[in-house]
Amino acid sequence: MQAEFDSQAVILAHELSVVFPNGNGGLHALERVSFSLRELEFVCVLGPSGSGKSTLLRILAGLLPPTEGEVFFQGQSLRGPRRSVGFVFQKANLMPWRTVLENITLPLELEGVPHLQAEEKAQEMVELVNLEGFEDSLPRDLSGGMAQRVAIARALVHDPEVLLLDEPFGALDALTRERMGEELLRIWQAQRKTVMMVTHSIPEALFLADRVLVLSHRPGRLLLDLQVGLPRPRTEGMRYTPVFGDLASRVRLAIGENADSIQFPSTG
Repeated sequence: MQAEFDSQAVILAHELSVVFPNGNGGLHALERVSFSLRELEFVCVLGPSGSGKSTLLRILAGLLPPTEGEVFFQGQSLRGPRRSVGFVFQKANLMPWRTVLENITLPLELEGVPHLQAEEKAQEMVELVNLEGFEDSLPRDLSGGMAQRVAIARALVHDPEVLLLDEPFGALDALTRERMGEELLRIWQAQRKTVMMVTHSIPEALFLADRVLVLSHRPGRLLLDLQVGLPRPRTEGMRYTPVFGDLASRVRLAIGENADSIQFPSTG
């Protein structure tokens, strides 16, 4: 199958549909979703619970084949997981018996990287995510935000081209979540990766992303592909500007009655 390919796209999703068998005609998770993800872009995906956001990320990671449609990675059909795609889940999923440094080195160990080389690279990641001094700490001794930083470091340690994040800050309190958003932007600017992140928060999506994709209620269809256009570097003050408010209104309008699980900007 041939598809028109954007020469600047790292990932092209073409007419993706997913149906999970359930003995009752199947559960339709996604319906004909198409978009491209360009090199070094930061894209956020919004949508109500059950709209197929996590399913979409799993497809882009090569962890789940679509029922219909196809994903192209750098012009080639994606047929399975790739080393050049990193994934961060909603839960940090750290191994409780391994230290921070040992959790970060795990992907390199699985690839057979020599121990000293793996530790050196992991130490670079520790410094990138500002966890110096916690190298020998166990996950039980970390806050939620610190654990997610370890998860991000682990996903970046083998230097992937694309980083996929599935609601990585969803379990954090509001203030920690804002700080982690700022940290993620700092890491992205330092590493210059192509990023796609699922979130339920409109302010978070607009603050972080170059583009925001909005999915409908199940089956997830692409309702909006919005260019954010806010200048970088981003500052907290941008959240309170008329431009930010106008963008939030456009996203909210696109979501419409599907807004049951979406976080909107405060009007207080």
